[in-house]
Amino acid sequence: MELLLTRPVVVGLAVLGALLAFCASALGATGKLSEVQAKRLNAAGYAAMAASMLLFALAGLRGRLF
Repeated sequence: MELLLTRPVVVGLAVLGALLAFCASALGATGKLSEVQAKRLNAAGYAAMAASMLLFALAGLRGRLF
């Protein structure tokens, strides 16, 4: 659990989520992904960002503010 509360993991999840959401928008707009695929990829991106926010909050509650 301590590994999940480290700065590289929290930041990495946030960056991964942002990249997934960006790719979903870009690939969906160019027609390389269907609408359903783009929505799924976008949801995965937001899930990664939500996990990052949750881990950040847990780190703060545990007194491990980076």
